[in-house]
Amino acid sequence: MRSGANLLGNIIRAVNCQLARRGIARPGLPITLTFSVTNRCQSRCKTCLIWKFHENRPELVQKELSLDEIERVFKGMGTIAFFNISGGEPFLRDDLPNIVALALAHLRPSIVHIPTNALMPGRIERQVSEMLEHISQKSPGVKLSVKPSLDGLREHHDEIRGVPGNFDKVIETIKRLRPLSDRFPQFVLEVGTVISRLNMDSIEAIASFVHSLGIESYRSELAETRTELANKDADITPSPDDYERAINVFKRHTIEGLKGKRRYTRMLEAMRLVYYGLALRTLREQRQVIPCYAGISNAHLDPYGELWACCTMAGDASLGNVRETGYDFWRIWHSRQADEVRASIRRGECFCPLANQAYSNIILSPTWLLKTATTFVRYAALR
Repeated sequence: MRSGANLLGNIIRAVNCQLARRGIARPGLPITLTFSVTNRCQSRCKTCLIWKFHENRPELVQKELSLDEIERVFKGMGTIAFFNISGGEPFLRDDLPNIVALALAHLRPSIVHIPTNALMPGRIERQVSEMLEHISQKSPGVKLSVKPSLDGLREHHDEIRGVPGNFDKVIETIKRLRPLSDRFPQFVLEVGTVISRLNMDSIEAIASFVHSLGIESYRSELAETRTELANKDADITPSPDDYERAINVFKRHTIEGLKGKRRYTRMLEAMRLVYYGLALRTLREQRQVIPCYAGISNAHLDPYGELWACCTMAGDASLGNVRETGYDFWRIWHSRQADEVRASIRRGECFCPLANQAYSNIILSPTWLLKTATTFVRYAALR
């Protein structure tokens, strides 16, 4: 009965997204909420300079949303499907398990996702264990995925991430988290690689190494320049031809590694195979290849209460600040300012290969959703 209600609710939400993009209906609750819980980070990445912008500015920590403020925002929203936690380094927040608990209580997502630089293996293990214990007791149907980042092998990873010994910390984090998959069926251990000009010649070696670890899920993202990352002048994005060579490696390894994986993971991998083609076309054609639903299907909340349509627009086109509305999400979501940002997106005045948003766009595009279903049947369904 509950699954039927969820299916009907998702269909209604998808229809609302279609109508809202055309200006026929007011946007309902987003499918995905991304919350950058902090901009603090101990990494010194060459692909992301957020650490540099916030270095030696301790006053910014005091400006981060408190647990009480976060609860007030979440409490007034409603049910979402996906809750993505971002940063900075999310695990630097001592109260990260409490933030997840608040999301489970008020937003009731089906999936919670957290990336990490893996520089604190023990702390990450403790916090993830606490989250999984809470999920097991309070929300057993929710999936929790944690994604340590690996952008190179050994010293190469350390060089890109700017921290000696980071590679060893990644491996230790993976070893600490792996046993949790046996204890908690809700847990998915992932690894992520940012494809940039800095590791283009090593993609085959990186992908082969990660797959040799027997990781449940492996994903890649394209290095982008955007205000939120304070890296607008960085020359990090590969050329379309280089990116195509890289994703062909990922696609091959993904298909080869599908056997034996859980059905949930195989469905995600099928969508990623489709996403790689979409990201490549976006990079080549420099336009929105499919309609973008940023600011409708997705929302992004920053550590200081600023609400954005998506991560790419963070820092450039705010919808409003929750502190200025008494933590009322809907006053911002249905504001004239938000409508103006959506109109700009609808006119195609921006484009990007952002994975987080692209997955929602794929789900809301009948053509690309059919491609995903076809890909799943072709490569994943019978394995």
